[in-house]
Amino acid sequence: MPVFRWGNAFDAIRDLEREMDRWLRSVNFTMEGVRAGRAYPAVNIYELDEEFLLTAELPGAKAEDLELSVSGGVVTLRGSRRNDPDVSDERFRRSERPRGVWERTLTLPARVREEDLRAELNDGVLKLHLPKAPSL
Repeated sequence: MPVFRWGNAFDAIRDLEREMDRWLRSVNFTMEGVRAGRAYPAVNIYELDEEFLLTAELPGAKAEDLELSVSGGVVTLRGSRRNDPDVSDERFRRSERPRGVWERTLTLPARVREEDLRAELNDGVLKLHLPKAPSL
């Protein structure tokens, strides 16, 4: 009589991963980097002739849900990602996209004219135009 049945040996590992994901979602403190390993949102900063251009990937974001500030050479992006209201937490079998309130603070490589910045949000990509300040 066989004691062990051969089946898909990875089923137990998948079950364990699903249970760990469920458990981590229930914990009330942030464990940044446990799954994703990088800050949200992903950001690039480019230096152009007359400005710095910051781009951030914000899929599904609406302009009214974002808050941007620039002060003293520091850019702060704030917002939140909501759950799909039609899907309850108990229905998730895998959850890799961060949810909830987020904030990202970045130091700019040089001074900018804070009063002249311009932002646009198209197709989930934020573009923040930061005109360079004159050199002293």
